[in-house]
Amino acid sequence: MSWEPSQRYPDPAVISLDPEFDQYRLPLAKVERLTTGYRWCEGPVWFGDTRSLIWSDVPGNVMYLWEEVSGTTRVFRGPSNNGNGNTRDIAGRLLTCEHLTRRVTRTEYDGSITTLASHYQGKQLNSPNDIVCKSDGSVWFTDPVFGILGNYEGERATPELESNVYCITPDGDVLLVAEGINQPNGLAFSPDESMLYVVESRGTPRHILALDVGASYQLSNQRILIAADDGGTPDGFRVDTAGNLWCGWGMGDASLDGVNIFNASGKPIGRIALPERCANVCFGGLHRNRLFMAASTSVYSLYVNTQGMPYSR
Repeated sequence: MSWEPSQRYPDPAVISLDPEFDQYRLPLAKVERLTTGYRWCEGPVWFGDTRSLIWSDVPGNVMYLWEEVSGTTRVFRGPSNNGNGNTRDIAGRLLTCEHLTRRVTRTEYDGSITTLASHYQGKQLNSPNDIVCKSDGSVWFTDPVFGILGNYEGERATPELESNVYCITPDGDVLLVAEGINQPNGLAFSPDESMLYVVESRGTPRHILALDVGASYQLSNQRILIAADDGGTPDGFRVDTAGNLWCGWGMGDASLDGVNIFNASGKPIGRIALPERCANVCFGGLHRNRLFMAASTSVYSLYVNTQGMPYSR
């Protein structure tokens, strides 16, 4: 694409919608495009111990690795079983949602792959989409039908389950924790883990829901935190230490493409304009203050004046 980063500081692509956002902007930081030429980038996850970013090209059926020191990109895993969302568990191991195999996996230290979840009550999952880890070691993921609707991001199949949100306990039990959400997608915890946020990607308008996290992995008090009244599509997102939600956004009008930032009460406070729809984000870098943005055919980054939560919460 012909896109070039701004030659000016502060970067006009980083937009304050409210004075509250000004504290998170860095006047000498700009949006950078790290790599391009993919089909649909998703699921970025940072590995601080190797200073590298891993992400999925879902229809490309490959996961890639970008090295911060050299700036080079290489194949991490191919084929990837149409891997989508990724995160790390509290032991630092890679967790991946796979569309083709309809399962959630963990990559062990020796490179072998362990299946964490593929069925619920004897029925096969749809196509696990996005994934987060809680500080107690439990793993939470969404299971919409996107990967089984056709043969582009997986393989066509008939759903055996409704589209739900699940939790894998530290003991390995798979629990249904939220149902009735119209195609749940991105998810993240609030900094104190008292709330789980979930994107309802087929609502009208599309919503980011908030649910209270109780004992025994139970969720309650579901309500709408953010409504995409602009007609855009919230997708994957992450939460910073101040409780702000940094949300991949786009679809519809091209002016919506990028990242929208909301405070903990759901108020829009900032925006990062990109030339492509952004599917997902994560924080990384030495101080977890570099926002990585998986946006359609490219991966972008921006240094910000806040930090992401550990465990990609």
